[in-house]
Formats: sequence, structure tokens, C-alpha cells
Amino acid sequence: MTGYDTYKTPLDSRYSSDEMKQLFSQRSRHSTWRKLWLYLAEGEKELGIDTITDAAISQMKQHLIVSNDDFGVAAVEEKRRKHDVMAHVHAFGQVAPAAAGIIHYGATSCYVTDNAELMLMKKAMELIIPKVAKVIYNLRSFALEWKDEPTLGYTHYQPAQMITVGKRACQWIQMLMMDLENIERVYQDLKFRGAQGTTGTHASFLEIFNNDAGKVDRLNEILCQKAGFPSCYDISYQTYPRKVDLNIANAVAGLGATCMQITGDIRHLANMKELEEPFSKDQIGSSAMAYKRNPMLSERIASLGRKLASLPINFMNTMSVQWMERSLDDSAIRRSDIPELFLLADACMIGMDALSNGLVVYPKRIHAHNMSELPFMITGYILICNTNALPENIIMKICAQGGSRQDAHEEIRVLSHQASAVVKHEGGENDLVERIKNTEYFKPVWDDIDNMMDPKLYVGRAPEIVQRYVGQGGPVEVKLAPYMQKILGTATVQLNV
Repeated sequence: MTGYDTYKTPLDSRYSSDEMKQLFSQRSRHSTWRKLWLYLAEGEKELGIDTITDAAISQMKQHLIVSNDDFGVAAVEEKRRKHDVMAHVHAFGQVAPAAAGIIHYGATSCYVTDNAELMLMKKAMELIIPKVAKVIYNLRSFALEWKDEPTLGYTHYQPAQMITVGKRACQWIQMLMMDLENIERVYQDLKFRGAQGTTGTHASFLEIFNNDAGKVDRLNEILCQKAGFPSCYDISYQTYPRKVDLNIANAVAGLGATCMQITGDIRHLANMKELEEPFSKDQIGSSAMAYKRNPMLSERIASLGRKLASLPINFMNTMSVQWMERSLDDSAIRRSDIPELFLLADACMIGMDALSNGLVVYPKRIHAHNMSELPFMITGYILICNTNALPENIIMKICAQGGSRQDAHEEIRVLSHQASAVVKHEGGENDLVERIKNTEYFKPVWDDIDNMMDPKLYVGRAPEIVQRYVGQGGPVEVKLAPYMQKILGTATVQLNV
């Protein structure tokens, strides 16, 4: 059958990068097993196991990459023996006959399966981390460009006080910064299983080293050095602690939730025509409605992010039912969930790179929305009796003439509801300013009302906050510094949505 006749995951056919798909391929996984068998044989030979010959080591080195023929041999053996590790031991031994008798010497299956998973996850995080940094870099540039542009802030998805377009982007950046730091932390904390024996007691290795515990410890030091890990976990069972998988999943899956929130904001802003994702010249937004510019990239990222964010529960459940020293009900689910965790994160970051690098802002549309809500917002400032933020300290004039804050509140409440009724029931414009100008109570501020209708008066320290966070010397620039060479050397991914 062709590739069109059997199921293929969309993560393979549509979404994830070639480098991540290659990392979790069968050839990559089983070639990693062979590297681990070589590392073990080299370490054991170095520590005095003289049955491991130079010819054995040489032949193993020559066949570290599993060939198509090797996979064929392993498939026949697995069908016969119902054991994938032993099937690949046999296949390796066929191409490295001098090593056939010593491959996997002293080890349990988890020596290759678990150590390989740790090596693959470590490499996967090395691929993901710079991609997260790249998205932060894109949004940093966007935030600085739009740090001064006033826009409506929303609470409860209702207009609140003013922020700036750049300030909102910084909110997105801060979440991604947390994700980056979480993934960096689990990456830095990652250790190796090493050669621990069947139940983590070193018993089989004590036997081959004639009860020399120092050689067992030295073997694990050699293995960690060869595989690129700082040390082994202090306590292993038959496996490394499945808590490790959960910690990694929590960190990586956090990206999914972040992507959902960011793209949710963008989709709402697109509906208001204030901001749009990149839209190519010939792109079709709808098969039926040619005028539409649907936020399809944001929707794709949100969908992938939802799947990614849901995965930690699987890792938690798997960890919680690892009875005693090990239960094999972790195997099948981890074969799916570990690759999917990283393929999904990879797909999300590919999408976010394209999205964040081409956001389109419509300032005039934003200003129109600002001005439709600003009359309501300035009333909040009128009620602040000690403000120095507005021209000539308006409310102080009212208070100085014996006006009451509570009376002012009631006057504004009535006028605001009247203006809202015009907007909601009649489809008219917000006429609250005119109502204030026509209400004798507010006569002390009539001459100053027009000066108050500038959105920039109400953004607070938003521009400064943006500059301080993402500008020169700020925490974002500092965090990105180690990744800049990688970021600047990476071309922006163009997606066919």
C-alpha cells in the first residue's frame, strides 16, 4: 500500500518540522540503542572485561545506524520472540558478529529504552528552546514598535482602561518567558538512568565486576560522559523515575496553554479589525465567502495547543500506577505521548514564528474604538478628586466649589446610562461628552473636556513598562542573549495554512 492508504498522523504530514520528525523516527531511536550498547561495551572493556574485543568495538562502531535490512531482520525476530529489544540485539549481532555475544552485557531492556528516551527528550528540548526564543524575539520587536499606540484594555471582555498595543504584546511575551524558563529548568535538571541493573540495585553489574562497586560507579560515570549527561538519578527502579516525564510534560505542555491564550487574543482582535495575522496575496479565507480573512493560522495553533496542553494528565496517570519497581503499562502510552509532546510543541512554535513575525496593526481602526469608549473612561478620572494626571486638575475645581464626589458619581451614572441607551437601542454614537457639556453641574469642567479626549492621557506607564521589560538591558533582552546567534541565523518559516 502507498502512504495514501494507511493512517499517518497530521503531525507528520502537515505540522511538525523535519528535524523533530527525524529525531523521533524509528531509525533515530534504534540507532540510539546501538550507541548505548556501544557505550556500555566500551565502558565495560575499559574497566577490565576482557571478553569484549577490539574487533567487537570496531564492528559495533561501523553499524551504529540501523539499515533497512537491519529493520527487516528485527521485524522477523520480534514477531518470533515478542520482544523488541532482543529483536534488535539479534539484528545488531548479525552485522557485528564479533560483538554478538557481549551486546547488552549485564543490562536490562530499560538500559536502552529508558536511556534512549532521555537522550531523545534532551535533544528535543534543544530543538524547542531556540524556537521559543525566536517567537519571543519576534514579539519583542513588535512590542517596541507599538509601545506608544493606545488601545482599549479589556477586563471581562468589556472595555476597561487604556493600555498600548505594545503592552499587550508584553503580556504575551511574559507567558512565553515563563515557558522558556520552565523548559530550560527541566533541561538543566535532566539526568541519566545509566547502568542500574534490573531493579536499580546494580546487582548484575556487581556480578560482572566481581563485586567491585567502584567499577560500577565508574561505569556510570563513563556512560554519562559519553551520552552527555551530568550524572545519573540517585534512585532508579527498573526504569528512571516516571516523575521525570511528568516534569518535562508540564513544562513543555505549558506552551500549549500559552499559545491558546495568545491566539485567542489575536482572534478576538481580528474580529474587531484592529490586528490581523499574516495573510498572503493568494490566500483564501473561505471557500464560500470570498471576502473573509479568517484567522486560520491562529486557529491552527490554538487547536494544536489544546492537544499539547492536555497531555500532562497522561504522564501523571502513568507515573501514579507504576507499581513498586515498575509496571509495563507505561510502555505503549509513552511510545505515543513522548514523541507527540515534542512534535506538538514544535508545530506550535513553527506556527507562532510565522504568526508573530507578520502581525498587521490597523491604528485608525484602533483609534476609532478608543474614541467610542473614551467618553465613558474619562468619567472615571473626573471622579478622582486628587488626580494630577489631567489638565488643570479638573475635579478639584468641582470639589473646591463645594461639589461632592458622591453627587458627581450619581450625575455621571445617569448620563452614562442615557448615552449607553443611545448606542445600544438606537445604534447612535456615544454622546456622553455632549451630555456632560450640557449639564450645569459640570460647568466647571466644560472648557477642559475636549482636552481630555486624547487616549494617550490614559495609558499610564504602559510605554515605560514596555521599554523597561523588552528594551535594551531589560530582562527579555538578557534572556535572549544566549540564543541570538541561533535566532538571527534562522529564516522565518512560511506556512501554507
